[in-house]
Amino acid sequence: MIYVRSYTVSCFVVMVLFFSQSVLFIVKPSHAAEYSRILPQGTLPADSRIAPPRTVDSYHPFQPVDSPAAWELRREEIRRRILVGAGLWPMPAKTPLNSSMYGTIDRGDYTVEKVSFESIPGHFVTGSLYRPKTPKPEKGYPGVLCPHGHWADGRFYDSGEKQSLNEIAHGSERFLCGARSPLQARCVQLARMGCIVFHYDMLGNADSIQFPEHRHGPRESLDGHSLGTWGFASQEGAARLQTNFGLQTLNSIRSLDFLLERGDVDPAKLLVTGASGGGTQTMILSAIDPRVTASFPCVMVSTSMQGGCTCENTHLLRVGQGNIEIAAASAPRPMGMTAADDWTKELKTKGWPDIDRIYEMVKAKGMAEAHFDIHFPHNYNHVSRTHMYQFANRHLSLGLPTPVLEREFEKLSREELSVWDASHPRPSGDAVGETHERAICQLWTDDSSKQIDPLLQPDNSESLATSREVLGGAWNVLIRRSLPTSDAIDFSLVSKTKETTHLILKGLVRNTKHKEEIPTLFLHPEKANGRVVLWLSSQGKAGLFDGGVLRPEVKRLLGGGISVMAADLYGQGEFISDHSMTLANPQVHYPGPNEKPEDSWRRDSVYYYGYNDSLYARRVHDVLTLIAFAKCQENYPAREVSLVALADAGHWASAARAVNPSAVDRAVIDVHGFRFGNLSTVWHADFQPGAVKYGDITGLLTLGAPGQLMLADPDPQLRDRVTKTYQAAGKSNALKVSETFSTDGADWISFLLQ
Repeated sequence: MIYVRSYTVSCFVVMVLFFSQSVLFIVKPSHAAEYSRILPQGTLPADSRIAPPRTVDSYHPFQPVDSPAAWELRREEIRRRILVGAGLWPMPAKTPLNSSMYGTIDRGDYTVEKVSFESIPGHFVTGSLYRPKTPKPEKGYPGVLCPHGHWADGRFYDSGEKQSLNEIAHGSERFLCGARSPLQARCVQLARMGCIVFHYDMLGNADSIQFPEHRHGPRESLDGHSLGTWGFASQEGAARLQTNFGLQTLNSIRSLDFLLERGDVDPAKLLVTGASGGGTQTMILSAIDPRVTASFPCVMVSTSMQGGCTCENTHLLRVGQGNIEIAAASAPRPMGMTAADDWTKELKTKGWPDIDRIYEMVKAKGMAEAHFDIHFPHNYNHVSRTHMYQFANRHLSLGLPTPVLEREFEKLSREELSVWDASHPRPSGDAVGETHERAICQLWTDDSSKQIDPLLQPDNSESLATSREVLGGAWNVLIRRSLPTSDAIDFSLVSKTKETTHLILKGLVRNTKHKEEIPTLFLHPEKANGRVVLWLSSQGKAGLFDGGVLRPEVKRLLGGGISVMAADLYGQGEFISDHSMTLANPQVHYPGPNEKPEDSWRRDSVYYYGYNDSLYARRVHDVLTLIAFAKCQENYPAREVSLVALADAGHWASAARAVNPSAVDRAVIDVHGFRFGNLSTVWHADFQPGAVKYGDITGLLTLGAPGQLMLADPDPQLRDRVTKTYQAAGKSNALKVSETFSTDGADWISFLLQ
């Protein structure tokens, strides 16, 4: 008979059951495969990941920390996640800006100049430079960056007379020119306060004409697979983390470079401020660039909608974090923010208290401030700007009498603002449109390859350490997990039966921290020697069987005293009700119509991968949970835990070893030619944003060194690179490589039985 139980037990109890030989439950099944199922037919695991995917509009609360030390680690994680997601880890090589400033307009107490420079060769950042007429301070003028956000025509925005009069009537503006161009009003007032202000264009806005549109979605003409044939919103771009968000973030970094290269800006006084999409760029730049000394993001810091445009989203960006964490990463530097009658209207009670606590925790209480004028709609109006002026006066030490108030100014026309004229012709031909976009992605790829390729073939301990810092830092972001601690592991035993040579235990392994549940099968030999093998297969735990009986290799492991575990990883076996279906990553789109070309941006994959772990990463999470389960008790430990990942599972095992090189004692991995770069679609079940950029399978195997490994793959270059990595680590004897494994598994079974 079969004794079935349904209860939760600790790792202590399950390991007793796992290794105990004193109690046996006897059954004679017709074949072993019927014992693969654990839950009743039609019942799915109680797993949080089965819930609908997170989206830009989900609730994104702050994830609390309990100490300054913990926050410092968290802050660095936030920073690295932004950089990796933006395609800026490692930072692209900075090339000469080749800046041009011309066409000075004198307005009496300030001047405005036209500016263009190259953030990367051939790509121009354009904008307006506002300068005070006051004498230069000894250390230079304070500098201010102003990203403009999603106002119509960007830097050229003019609301028109009728709307301007309405703004004045409603109390959101005081002066006509300020109402018509609140963007110019901000820059003019800051220049009058004694700051040098650079107001620069977002992609596809105003003079940023090399991108004819601010955003677009997937399109066939930009979805090639050879170098120089893809652009943004493509599979190859996503595999390398190339997005318009990343380029725009790089433009912001280079804009800061531009201000500092001038020689008349005080590097100790650098403020960034913007609203809406400009508020997002403000948060992002302040979080990743320590040169920013103060920031004032408006109407974007929120636990609600996180930023609707592709320029505010990228792969990985908000997986496990949101805008509250991103804003808080500025601590302890001064930061101000505003809320409005939009997605930020609950900031006072949701998000702001968390930021305030972080500032108090890092002994910077009072250095952050928030203003909740939520009777106004989405804005950077006169009321919000006035809050910012007082903030700038204090934290840039301007010494102006308070309150600092705007006064009227003479608005610049589109013609006066535009940087392109007869002497400075606008880019054309191959320097604009899709050809330019493809060229940007090619330059980006070339730069990444120059920096990352050497890390895939380290030749000494120092270069191996650099590989672990750069590649390891990236893959830790991509996978987002390490080996769970024992207190996060739980187990429910469902049944225990006796075969002639071994016990069969079926149960549910849980990661309680993340509310994940994994149907797991254990085969425990009568003469167990304390060794455990975790068997990975594309068929889940059913991969232990062939034709309804245990595979011969599994029988040999059991005969050698090795216990064998197998499980349905997320999306396998008992996770899907229809076993004929092919599971892929869900195609989550930004809400709204997306059939017209102008709406195609809503179908960009950033709206899924920017908020959710990939299916691939989730399966690696399960591998780590299962390894931790096998290792989790000191009183009844597994003497040795190993991985077996044959033809269709090597990429999961490689990632588990990469993020935790010492997690297993031995690994048998048949890569079988798998490469992330060969996948057919961005929605493929094994697609992982950034995987190709960070070395593909070679990068993972590099990071797994120098753990004991038996590796098979048909590519001699891969085998050679892994061999040299082990040589660099001084552990050549820990590696065995071959083109293929023997058909009966004798070679790798012998490796495990040593």
